[in-house]
Amino acid sequence: MQLIKGFNSKLPSILRMQEHFATIQRIADTTTLPHAMNFLSRRINEELNLSVLTESLKQGKNTLTLQEKLELWDRLKVLSFTKMVLSLWAVTMLNLFVRVQVNILGRHLYIDIARGLESSPLHEEGTLIDHDDEQKFLSIADFLATHSLPALINNMHTAAAESLKSKQLKDAFTFSTLHETVMQILDTFMSMGRPRQWIEYVMPECPKLPSLTPSSSSNDLIPADLSKFEQLKTETQAVISSDEFRNVVEVSLRTMADALVKEVVDQSGVGTPCLGTPLVKLVPRVVQMSQLLLDEPSRNQFLQMIGNIHEVDLFFTILYANTSTV
Repeated sequence: MQLIKGFNSKLPSILRMQEHFATIQRIADTTTLPHAMNFLSRRINEELNLSVLTESLKQGKNTLTLQEKLELWDRLKVLSFTKMVLSLWAVTMLNLFVRVQVNILGRHLYIDIARGLESSPLHEEGTLIDHDDEQKFLSIADFLATHSLPALINNMHTAAAESLKSKQLKDAFTFSTLHETVMQILDTFMSMGRPRQWIEYVMPECPKLPSLTPSSSSNDLIPADLSKFEQLKTETQAVISSDEFRNVVEVSLRTMADALVKEVVDQSGVGTPCLGTPLVKLVPRVVQMSQLLLDEPSRNQFLQMIGNIHEVDLFFTILYANTSTV
């Protein structure tokens, strides 16, 4: 009876936490993510504007030599896959990263309020999160679009060129061929450089974060003398460096790749499942797919798929609820 009584006394707190968690997810979907997505979409389209190539092919239909046309088509082939797979990767990572941020921030705010710290002076040992620190922390989501995009494009282009070097424009692409190509580009990109080097595209390194080990929790890694902003940033770095987050990334990328390839094949309108479609006829559709991936969250079918993945939902539930994050 004592155990039941104790559990019942905690029910209001549990329910409040569940409500707060649901609110945090809505904030991510309706406020934080749309802002970051809009900026990312604009930057990717600025850096990878393929209209010059497509216009050159249209206008040079009767004036370009066969060799010139083939060279332009080959460049468009590599750049279209570069932009499509880069958009897939960047949108997936931004979605997951923003959710890491808002869940960590939301949990800190909830704990502060639950402890009755809302009446404490903001300057007392950094107990509460200052509004400026909160905004500065959330602005890290723009790091990818602001600082990392040129290097990201360069490495993704290298991965795409390597994966497509044996693919000729006349080659027939089936669903399987297209899926294998997209996954090969992703795998090649993710394996570049040092282990977990891809994290450096998402946020700046935290110099105060100790070396990570697979068994370390984020709380174990955060020094006690950090400001609230540094705590939030360091905890975020620890979470996205974890094996658990890497697993969520892999599941999300596979899900997005499956849906993306199906969309390309369904909307190409040519070919048969057995015989496939010449790559040259798929390239224009590949060019267009980036805009669907970069569409704003409320209309973005791909982003909505990520939120429906069981492993993703479980990861963020644990991230929000546990004081030991991973």
